Amino acid sequence: MPRITPIDRDKLARLHAAEELKFIESHPKSHHAATLADKSLLGGVPMPWMKRWPGAFPISVVEARGAKFVDLDGHSYVDFCLGDTGSMTGHAVDEITSAISAQLNRGSTVMLPSVDSTWVAEELSRRFGLPKWQFSISATDANRFVLRLSRHLTQRPKVLVHDWCYHGTVDETLVIADENGQTISRHGAIGPQVHPSMTTRVVPFNDLKALEKQLSFGDVACMLIEPALTNIGIVLPEPGYLAGVRDLTRKYDVILIIDETHTICAGPGGATRLWNLEPDMFVIGKTIGGGIPVAAYGMSSDLAARAEKSLASHDVDVSGLGGTLSGSVLAMAAVRATLSNALLPEQFDKTIRLATRWADGVSAAIKEFGLDWSVQQLGCRAEYWFCQAPKNGAQAAAGVDPELENFMHLWALNRNVLLTPFHNMALLSPFHFESDVDSHSEIFSSALSALLN
Repeated sequence: MPRITPIDRDKLARLHAAEELKFIESHPKSHHAATLADKSLLGGVPMPWMKRWPGAFPISVVEARGAKFVDLDGHSYVDFCLGDTGSMTGHAVDEITSAISAQLNRGSTVMLPSVDSTWVAEELSRRFGLPKWQFSISATDANRFVLRLSRHLTQRPKVLVHDWCYHGTVDETLVIADENGQTISRHGAIGPQVHPSMTTRVVPFNDLKALEKQLSFGDVACMLIEPALTNIGIVLPEPGYLAGVRDLTRKYDVILIIDETHTICAGPGGATRLWNLEPDMFVIGKTIGGGIPVAAYGMSSDLAARAEKSLASHDVDVSGLGGTLSGSVLAMAAVRATLSNALLPEQFDKTIRLATRWADGVSAAIKEFGLDWSVQQLGCRAEYWFCQAPKNGAQAAAGVDPELENFMHLWALNRNVLLTPFHNMALLSPFHFESDVDSHSEIFSSALSALLN
């Protein structure tokens, strides 16, 4: 058994205070910008979760290119967050930005299709195996639409998700299970329209017995999953779990929806292709637009035929599926350029190697300092845990240590490395170098040395 080194919480607090002072002193322009933002922005930020960044205030960005960005004070950072997957291709990729700029000069939205939309749908079919596609502005919207479609097609009222899942700001999915396995709102979710037990059943990840029990009630229209949890941290499926999910959803005639908005990090066809999964519906967003807001959802031929019968009436515009800017010519040009020039096999070969190097560097430091921490990797995404690798969302949530996490993130940020907020996670792009990864390994090791020596 490894030697387990405890964390001195008083020392942690002192080190964090010193890092906080260093951060404030080295970011005067961002500090000023944050002070001005407090006057007109709710919470001083464009979106509430931007308060979760390390430091006394968010830094303001002036330029991002490749795998780096520059802040208002002139500091350049290695970006391992990459817009939490939104910029997994790298920032400001020339081929993508050129295509977007050219389309903007030809118009951005006309509520009519372009030939790009057909090209994109065919490419998505090739990558993920589903024949029919539609588009939305975000993966959140796409998830709303597939849940609505599933309830309509099955005439069943409930959806089923994993405990501690995340599928965007969808009311039905902002849920966890309580100590009795009953559905309740996830901590932090505000203003649910109804009690979530009315809309949603919840099962732990990697628990087929619990899954069959929830499916046996006969009221579940669909099961919406990530093939590996990512938004509570990386939780990988145990051998046979996803095959069991597919078997049980077929047994109970439940639509299986796979959301690969984050797990596209597994490869050019996501975990769906890598692990030979067979979803009935599929959702992906963020990175496929190269920075332009867009998402897509696909479905099997059978579901598409059934859906098309319901979407051919005069009232289709109030079906609950839509969005005036969804599927715009600008979005389709952006996706075509992204899928033509990024998220390609040879790029994943590089980024997965870099993620492995990142994970190995962190693992070596953990071993050196005798910690009972662990590292998980999914494709070009890797993350360290302050515990042994969790098997489900509840274990993952129990392993979160906000004080320690904030310190580790701030220590890295003060040394010009940005990790994904809410997690100890790195995402690798084709624009990262081994030197970027090795720099993080040195910074990580120095943080442990400061804490433990």
